[in-house]
Amino acid sequence: MYVRRSRHWKHRRDSTTMSEKLHYSMIVQWSNNDQAYLVTLPEWDKRVFNPVTHGDTYEDAMKNGHEALEALVASARKHDEALLEPLVFAGA
Repeated sequence: MYVRRSRHWKHRRDSTTMSEKLHYSMIVQWSNNDQAYLVTLPEWDKRVFNPVTHGDTYEDAMKNGHEALEALVASARKHDEALLEPLVFAGA
């Protein structure tokens, strides 16, 4: 997981990995200020400071976002916190 410290990012590794599919939203946006792709997790914005991670490439940002999401879910489970309901596309 990456933690933002002013304009710099510090990597914090969580050794927990999960094989289950996570159905949470992830928004990846380019930031001219940071010169990086920033990742926001909309369902988690009341529990974490967004953006939660970044990447030099879109692919790196997605990978780092998934790792951050896994760490958030693992932490919620470890602390017996209820998991947030994923936003689901309501198709016609």
